[in-house]
Amino acid sequence: MTQSQEDYLEMVSFLSDEGRVRVTDIASRLGFSKPSVLTALRLLEEKELIQHERYGSVLLTEKGRELAADIRERHFLIKGFLLERLGVSEENAEKDACKIEHVLSNETFAKFKAFLNADSADNGNT
Repeated sequence: MTQSQEDYLEMVSFLSDEGRVRVTDIASRLGFSKPSVLTALRLLEEKELIQHERYGSVLLTEKGRELAADIRERHFLIKGFLLERLGVSEENAEKDACKIEHVLSNETFAKFKAFLNADSADNGNT
């Protein structure tokens, strides 16, 4: 998946937490046109990550929910590390986490996550 497709999937997941997901909501949050969003959604639908009826809601499939959860976990852990451990500003932590989450290999992220978990255990924060 491309970074852009992951961003769309992540946004659908975030918006799902708030309720019904519409194309206009995605376009508004990401700052893209509705035609651009529709094109991206078609690609996600082809990958069986979402379901979208014309003029209807956008729904994550089980496969889409699992992938979105992985993306969100990466984002959450990276942003938290940048904010809490490095003291990066909220704005920069958000922007940087959005970039970093897409380029880390699964191996590197697993090691990063294990490091954070071990560090938390060492500090009695579990």
